[in-house]
Parts: sequence; C-alpha cells; structure tokens
Amino acid sequence: MAEGATQPLRAVDGSHPGRSGARGALRPGCRSRFPPGTDASRPPGRGVSASHVRGDLRVVADERALWATLADLFIADAGKAIARHGGFAVALSGGTTPKAAFALLAQEPRRSQVEWERLSVFFSDERCVPPEDPQSNYGMANRALLSQVAIPTEHVHRMRGELAPQQAADEYASVLRDALGDDPVLDLVMLGMGPDGHTASLFPGTSPVGEQRLLVAAPFVPKFGAYRLTMTPRIINRARRVVIAAAGAEKAEALQRALEGPVDPSLTPVQIVQPAGGALTWLVDRAAASLLAAP
Repeated sequence: MAEGATQPLRAVDGSHPGRSGARGALRPGCRSRFPPGTDASRPPGRGVSASHVRGDLRVVADERALWATLADLFIADAGKAIARHGGFAVALSGGTTPKAAFALLAQEPRRSQVEWERLSVFFSDERCVPPEDPQSNYGMANRALLSQVAIPTEHVHRMRGELAPQQAADEYASVLRDALGDDPVLDLVMLGMGPDGHTASLFPGTSPVGEQRLLVAAPFVPKFGAYRLTMTPRIINRARRVVIAAAGAEKAEALQRALEGPVDPSLTPVQIVQPAGGALTWLVDRAAASLLAAP
C-alpha cells in the first residue's frame, strides 16, 4: 500500500493514560465493535476493521486537546509536504474548532514551526456572503490566522461568496485548476462534522454529496434557505490527507452513525469522505466519542 493510503479504521486514544472518560469512550488498546460488514480477514491490531470505515480514529481528552492536536497535525503535514515537493496546499474550513486551532498556529511556539511563505491556502466551503461578513469562513480564517502570519496574499485563494452562487463555484474550480492542475491534489483538507452528519457544505439530501464531475458546487440548502459553496467529493477524496474534527456531546450521535451505522451518504454525508490514495484521520474528543461501541 502506498504511503499515506487510507487504512482500515484504527482507534487510538490520545488522552492521558488513566483518565476516566465518558461512558463508552474508546480506551487505549481497545477494539470497537462494528456492525455486520467488518472485514475479519484483516488483523485487528490495536484498533478496528470495518469494510466501509477507513482511516485512523484519534480520541483525545477534551476540546482543548483537540485544538492542539489539530494544530500540530497541520504543522507536521506542512513540513512533510514542503520537504517532499516544496509547498503545502491546504483547504481550511469554518467553525469553532478550526478557529481555535488557527489561533494556536498564529502564536508561538507554533507560528515559527511553519514556512508560511510556502503555503497555498484554499477553502473547503463558504457561505454566500462577502468576506467582511461575520459568517464568512474566509473572514474568520483571515482574522484568526492568515493576517497574523507571513503568507503572501497571492497564495490565499478564497471562495468569492459575494458573487452569484454558480458563478462563484465555477470561478473557484478554475482557481483550483490554475493553481494545482486539471486534477487538483491537496496536501491536507481540514473538515468538521455537524450534528446532522454534514461536512464542508455537503448537507443531507443535497445533490453535491454524490457529485463526481464538478470540483466545486453551489447547492441550495433548504434548512438555511440559502446557497452555499462547497468542494465536492471529487476533490476532497483526492487529497493526501483529510482530517475530520468533531468535539462535544452534540456530535456523538452523528459520529456513531457515521462510523457504526448503515452506509448512506445521502443521510450522513460525512460518510462520502474516503480518500482514494490518501489518509483519513478522525480527530474527536471523548464527549463526541461517548456513544461509540465499547469492547
């Protein structure tokens, strides 16, 4: 298997040994039970094997530990990518967890551990608002991180949410191709997961969940009565690594459904994230993992 290729799900508890977690939280060295479909032909090792769930599951103590782990993973992947091919192409996302991780990256000692001038920054999704709007993912990332470090402005590629939705989506697809080639490959895609199982702006019941032709879509999301801009599975699943971060008890049911429930990305869109040749990391805190099957 090629370096970085997605592996069967392995559960690793990143919390401090000996701490008690929420009921059912994964513990160091424990196997987790999965529904029928588990690939029993693979050695279980320290974690779990399931035919539809791939990647590493990292369970940390709490939200603060998750922020730090996410920031450190960003630093490690940036260093590897820059050493390998001279640059680091990363797609950022919105939300409270990325915002906190961005703030850590903007501060010492982490800030000086990244060659910021080598980065190319993209966005996994965006609201259809101008960049100065408080709801803008770009605006949040710019305030928390991008304006605080030495990234050349021409290396920051935002989705232009102030344009008509389809125009903005088509334009961003061209931006990706111009920067990364006809079949763009990102080094890291940072995603979150909502309580409804959405990721990026791939929401339950919206057409881009199964989109394999377009790189960027502009779905109408009925629950918000608004359009969104989003990378599609076509580009997300070509990444060298995808990290899905989830924190808090309000994410527990969605995480259980994503990892242990029936496979139906139309209902749980985060299940569509399956990098074909890259790594998938689920980074969650104990509260989010509290409903996962215990051994």
